[in-house]
Amino acid sequence: MRNVVFGGLAAGIMATTAIADPMSGAAAKAMLYPAESAQVQIVSGSPITKDEANLLAGVVAQQPYFGAVAISPDEQLLESKATIAVANFHTSEAAGAEALRQCDALRVATTPCVVVIYIRPKGWENRPLSLSSEATAGLDADYPAANGALAVSTSTGAWGIASGAGAGDAAVAACAKKAAAKDCSIVIQD
Repeated sequence: MRNVVFGGLAAGIMATTAIADPMSGAAAKAMLYPAESAQVQIVSGSPITKDEANLLAGVVAQQPYFGAVAISPDEQLLESKATIAVANFHTSEAAGAEALRQCDALRVATTPCVVVIYIRPKGWENRPLSLSSEATAGLDADYPAANGALAVSTSTGAWGIASGAGAGDAAVAACAKKAAAKDCSIVIQD
């Protein structure tokens, strides 16, 4: 995980999906969004002004998908250590959950944190498989034509690719080296 700090705005760059049965690399590549195409979505009914929304959107606009910004509604937006942005997860839900977890851990006020922005691929819609921008780029660049596997961590967003005999176990091991949790599982395998 890498962290970026903008004044009081901390952006934790992390990652998070798993599906019941692994799909093939070809099926996964056809389903995923381009790695570089992200857009910012302001959450309807957010407790921030239009100017604050535009400021936050400008700060996180270049972050990889899937991401989220959570704030403590009773604290000053940019001065609060509880204003948190996370990116490079495998789903919006996972990004939102991590942003809220970090925000709530840092807030001083009693009102719980809320998600005010999501970072998603351009043209986003729910699909059976989604990967972080980084994992999508890795799949495109490094996934083998045969005997490959890609594993992800749903809680930390880590991922790993392997090929050859035992690719599944090797992908899980590569993912586990990057993950703080032990929840890596195979989502793509040929």
